[in-house]
Amino acid sequence: MNTATQSPIMLYTEQTPNPESLKFVMNKIIYRGTADFRGEELAKEWSPLASELFTFPYVKGVYICNNFVTITKEFNYSWEDIMLKLKEFIKTYVSDDKAILKEGFEEAMKAKESENGVSYEYTGDQAELVKKIKELIDTYVKPAVEMDGGNIEFKSFDEGIVTVVLQGSCSGCPSSTVTLKSGIEGMLKRMVPEVKEVVSEMG
Repeated sequence: MNTATQSPIMLYTEQTPNPESLKFVMNKIIYRGTADFRGEELAKEWSPLASELFTFPYVKGVYICNNFVTITKEFNYSWEDIMLKLKEFIKTYVSDDKAILKEGFEEAMKAKESENGVSYEYTGDQAELVKKIKELIDTYVKPAVEMDGGNIEFKSFDEGIVTVVLQGSCSGCPSSTVTLKSGIEGMLKRMVPEVKEVVSEMG
């Protein structure tokens, strides 16, 4: 490998609103998209990086997006004890140019989502509303949630109830419910009067 053209990998950590999750940010895009691993099984199937991270006893969840990896730890470990090891591991892994995700991951997840009914067919007025809700979430909510090391996806809209899926640091985060209720629900109700409530599922 020609190291002259490679700028060294810089890595720093950022807090997330979830005390159990920490964001490891790099100066390099490692995956354009979002990949959420709650357990070893999916990681083994699709992500060599996540799979190796799960070999650490304190890693409970791995979320990969653009230029960062959010790690959710087991609550009986403290970040002081494990942060440097994880930082070192991720930095070396990415510097060595090892595989992050396998080809076809995105397609496989999309297929899985449509099986789970994420892409319901909406018609007429309902379709317009759903389009508006999705746009509002993508424009206003997603960027803020990504900054906190997580992700939010629209799942469904039914009789005034919007269901979203929370991933990464947002999953199981104590403050995500507050954000969901005060922030997202408030905004959607204002912008789309048909919305009565926003509920979340863990992705």
